[in-house]
Amino acid sequence: MLILSAFFWSGNFVLSRGMHTEIAPISLSFWRWAVALLILLPFALKPLKQDRQIIQKNLKFIIFQGIISITGFNTLIYIALQSTTAINASLVNSAIPVMIAVISQAVYRERLTGFQSMGILLSLFGVLYLMSKGNLDILLAMEFNRGDIVVLFATLLWATYSVNLKKAPRELHQISYLASINIVGVLALVPFFLHDIALGKTFPITLPNVMTIGYVALFASVLAFLFWNGAIKKLGANKAGPFIHLMPVFSTILAVLFLDEKLMHYHLTGIIFVFAGIFITSFKFSMVFRNNVAGAGSPIKGQVK
Repeated sequence: MLILSAFFWSGNFVLSRGMHTEIAPISLSFWRWAVALLILLPFALKPLKQDRQIIQKNLKFIIFQGIISITGFNTLIYIALQSTTAINASLVNSAIPVMIAVISQAVYRERLTGFQSMGILLSLFGVLYLMSKGNLDILLAMEFNRGDIVVLFATLLWATYSVNLKKAPRELHQISYLASINIVGVLALVPFFLHDIALGKTFPITLPNVMTIGYVALFASVLAFLFWNGAIKKLGANKAGPFIHLMPVFSTILAVLFLDEKLMHYHLTGIIFVFAGIFITSFKFSMVFRNNVAGAGSPIKGQVK
């Protein structure tokens, strides 16, 4: 579920950057979540009715989560991609696992294990290697503009959202939760959307524009959020965080497939480090020492849990 979430969000980054001259960021964010809500409602009406008391009891939590994720994070990413490249945005976005670890420690006193710390560093190194094309000078020469700062603030919101999922009531249906924060997010976007319309920031109804909104609504919104939320409940935010580092990997693959870019050696090296880091972070290793043969030493049996 985490891998698919990263893949769907990678497509969202590529599309939003590619269509940034066609669809204004507020409009893209509003229509993304308005259409996502329409997709969700047929499946959510019954769970919402059943969970209405739970929702009322946790209304402050749901409003906060909806504003920082639906309204905040996603809209800020679209705004940032008006003035920064997808490469820079992906690089800054890779700070999320580190932010998740810091917030988890500060709020819930959840300490990273040695393997989790090693995994985060490995996968982050893989991202940096990928973005710098294996050349540190390129990385050091990268100029960060206003858009990069906006992405950095957005990543803080997403890390907070992810860590806060720990507070989500277990009895609340996943569809009810997603529909609830979706409603909050869309309502919060309405004033900004109407302001854009008043300024004449509309877009033509063309096939590419409709397909873009359809993709970000179904795959990057409904499915990616369901998968991400469900996976964090099972694994926890610290283990889930490093999977964000798959986004630059998938973005590279998508660029090779659809933009006719060449796959270079630094791509493969970076991808290997990312996957190694995720593997180390996601699995617990225990070493079992046994003396089965007298005088033969202590064979080590590695177990992956």
